[in-house]
Amino acid sequence: MRTRLPMLALCAFGLATGARAQETHHHAMPHGATPAAFVASSDRSFAQLMDDAMAVMDHGMRIAPMNGRPDHDFVTMMLPHHQGAIDMARAVLLHTKDPELRNLALGIIAEQQNEINVMRAWLARHPDHKEKP
Repeated sequence: MRTRLPMLALCAFGLATGARAQETHHHAMPHGATPAAFVASSDRSFAQLMDDAMAVMDHGMRIAPMNGRPDHDFVTMMLPHHQGAIDMARAVLLHTKDPELRNLALGIIAEQQNEINVMRAWLARHPDHKEKP
């Protein structure tokens, strides 16, 4: 069974608290359903945006192309995980005025996008990792 990394990401960001965090999990989406693309919109509450980001990230991690090669599988799972962090950071930017959290969110966006670029480049440089013999 895969580790539930999306929940760890949510906790690591510290963006949800206590009982409210328990109320906002995206478990209402049927397993295997494809969520709509994440759109950071001020028309949605922070909780709704976090649910959306988590649903997209969780789905992306579940459908990541796995081939049994640890290097490849790690990278393909981390791509949607990092995008989820970016989406969550965009959500908080819409809903906070706290300068420290805004700065943190902007840093997360920059660093996670850089890491996504590194992972995509790694996949392009390692075509031998596409299929397990």
